[in-house]
Amino acid sequence: MKDLFFRENVLDILDYLEEGLHIIDKNGIIVYYNKFAQGIDGIDREKVIGRHLLEVYPSLTDETSTLLTVIRTGEPLYKKEQTFINYKGEKITTINTSIPIKSKGRIVGALEISKDITTVRQMSEKIVELQDKLYNKKQKPSTKKTNESAEYTLLDIIGEDKEILRLKSIVLKAGESDISVLVSGDTGTGKELFVHSIHNVSHRSSKPFITQNCAALPANLLEGILFGTIKGGFTGAEDRPGLFELAHGGTLFLDEINSMPLELQSKLLRVLQDGNIRRVGATNTIKVDVRIIAATNIPPEEAIEKRQIRKDLYYRLNVLSLEIPPLRERKGDIPILVNYFINKFNKKFDKKVENISNEVLNIFNNYDWSGNVRELEHLLEGIIGISDKKILEVEDLPYKFKKYKKETIQNLSLTEILETTEKEIIKEALGKTDNNITKTAEILGIPRQTLQYKIQRLKL
Repeated sequence: MKDLFFRENVLDILDYLEEGLHIIDKNGIIVYYNKFAQGIDGIDREKVIGRHLLEVYPSLTDETSTLLTVIRTGEPLYKKEQTFINYKGEKITTINTSIPIKSKGRIVGALEISKDITTVRQMSEKIVELQDKLYNKKQKPSTKKTNESAEYTLLDIIGEDKEILRLKSIVLKAGESDISVLVSGDTGTGKELFVHSIHNVSHRSSKPFITQNCAALPANLLEGILFGTIKGGFTGAEDRPGLFELAHGGTLFLDEINSMPLELQSKLLRVLQDGNIRRVGATNTIKVDVRIIAATNIPPEEAIEKRQIRKDLYYRLNVLSLEIPPLRERKGDIPILVNYFINKFNKKFDKKVENISNEVLNIFNNYDWSGNVRELEHLLEGIIGISDKKILEVEDLPYKFKKYKKETIQNLSLTEILETTEKEIIKEALGKTDNNITKTAEILGIPRQTLQYKIQRLKL
């Protein structure tokens, strides 16, 4: 085992990492630099080894360098954002985890793992810039909807289930006030439809509606996107408004808020309490008028138990709660949803599908729909897109749906019903034992020879 980990072998392995790896000694001299780090910085590592960190990264300082900070404090830094200018004049942003290296209690160096998020930052900043142009306060007020407005209304929420109708009525009442709303539900249940609808029935409907998925960005980057930045606040920072400023007068939808780091949740809580935000690096505050709607993809109580949501933030957000039921709990809506999606995709693909067969409807009623309404939509989109039929049959469904087919028994004799049932039970038992005859016979409690006879008779 030890022979596998010679120094040369370990260094070769580190070159295959998809993160940058730096190691410096206690004096700040670079002693190791892997290939991925070379790619991030655009520097040949032969020109880096043996030089001081600040000589290679002149845009950094003792205070802004995460590696030198670790050497100075002796404390590790986890997922810390760092922006610097490389030798090509390119602004690079990384998320760094930096750890001091100690020997006999003394710091002898530091190791840093860096993830390049430059492209992610550029894209997110571009989005903020575009939103800034759309909602620049210097523009004349307009009631015309823009692409950044809430797209969906209550008419887009399809279903006659009692719970869905109850939630729709709550949405109408929610539109009469500015209270915070917490929406929960499994992925694909339609949380976004309800959030959009709340905005569109409110007095803020002509004002900005801005969405941010909290799971899409690293913590430090998300903070700058939400609250904005000031020039000089940190290396590479520019004067840039955050989403709270852009959503002024309107609604900010924070999706998957249970993915937001807890320390950032505390800052969000302060905004909810006093309506003031502070840009990253700034000392002054800015007053904002923003309605917050948040969503979780797991039950809020579970998120609290898992320490994904602060209790105090939960109580502040949960002034009004909407829990969207999964499709498996509203199967009476399946025929209505099927009809809606057939009409939608007939227009999209220029098809003439009229309906699904009763067998297909039975399968849909027996299926668990883990992907909810979105799964049903995508399923029908795929089938209708390639179908030339008027009625969709069982053979048009993907293979995984076939096991949910239930034989109709109204025209079968008792012997046929028993044979069909026996066949299904044996097939299921064989599947559990990977077709092991002896084990299957034990499970079924019958002799091995009897099982073999039944397999031959039933043509399994």
